[in-house]
Amino acid sequence: MDADSAKKTGGLRSNSLVQAWLVLVLAVGFGVSLAGVQIALGPVIEQNKINETLEKVPELVLGSELAAKMASQDQALDIVPRQVEVQKAARSKFYSVYEARYQDERKGWVVKTKGQGYADTIELLLGLSPDLSTITGLFVLDQKETPGLGNKIITDQWRGQFIDAPADGNLVVVKTGKTQPGQIDAVTGATISSKSVTALVNAAISDVRPPLTDGAAADGKGDKKNG
Repeated sequence: MDADSAKKTGGLRSNSLVQAWLVLVLAVGFGVSLAGVQIALGPVIEQNKINETLEKVPELVLGSELAAKMASQDQALDIVPRQVEVQKAARSKFYSVYEARYQDERKGWVVKTKGQGYADTIELLLGLSPDLSTITGLFVLDQKETPGLGNKIITDQWRGQFIDAPADGNLVVVKTGKTQPGQIDAVTGATISSKSVTALVNAAISDVRPPLTDGAAADGKGDKKNG
């Protein structure tokens, strides 16, 4: 190899090395910037979710028509937030639960729950009747499922299947059309997303039923005593 060729080869290697370092520096810089943005926006995003949750409670407990009627008459539910701790093996799991009351009468509950979907975490709001026997509503608070497939879990038509479904047993996802209570039709082409949502609903009901039932019983005794 002559001197000119060696010099040219060395220059190419040097340029490649510089470009590789430049790409690495840019990647690190972008990652740090993105992390900074997420840290800065995190509290804002969470506050927006809380606000959206409180706005959805009446609809999830009463249904859209009655909730709209109350709003038109300037009537509002009293919403009492609480944290429910559930022991899961060697760890504790916490649920955000919202008790909805009107004129000192319990109208229902809304439970926030989240877990793994097909693509990423799915976060749900689950409405339950006062006695925890019936599902009164379901809202997808956050999801990143596949557009056109898994993200159809957000549609009113699919979520509507859960309304009035029994909450005293596990719901089951079917792909051939539901034929009885407790069955949920899977989104076509998105069985995993459908099963993920249904599993989250089943787990949340199973977890919060004991503490909420105990709390409701205690409230009932207190009401009788005060009465």
